[in-house]
Amino acid sequence: MNHIHKRRIYIIVLLAVGLGLAAGLILYALKQNINVFVTPSQILSSHLSPDYHFRLGGMVKKDSVIRDKKSLNVSFIVTDLKSEITVFYTGGLPDLFREGKGVVAEGHLDQQQHFIATQVLAKHDENYMPKNVAEMLKKNR
Repeated sequence: MNHIHKRRIYIIVLLAVGLGLAAGLILYALKQNINVFVTPSQILSSHLSPDYHFRLGGMVKKDSVIRDKKSLNVSFIVTDLKSEITVFYTGGLPDLFREGKGVVAEGHLDQQQHFIATQVLAKHDENYMPKNVAEMLKKNR
């Protein structure tokens, strides 16, 4: 091998190492930003420390929403139809928040295994229908 071939090989190796390092850093950064939620059954089967911040996902149990009339405090039960966890939240709830609908709450567990939410996100179904079509379907039922 002459000097030009050796130099080309060194450049190719350096580029491969640089690309591998860049890909590794990108994947490491993405791993920290993945927004996955945990169900009530998964929470109750594992023992999470009270300072662990995560997202709780499930359905809001019917007739479980209790609003404080003097403040923005709200409590409700999130279920995955196997287990239930009581959620406490202070703040305004999203417009799509309803009993029997999906919800994702971000926060942590307290000592009594209640979920203290810092943010509540309402999930909507994937079947979007314009308002007039939805009204027609309701009338036909």
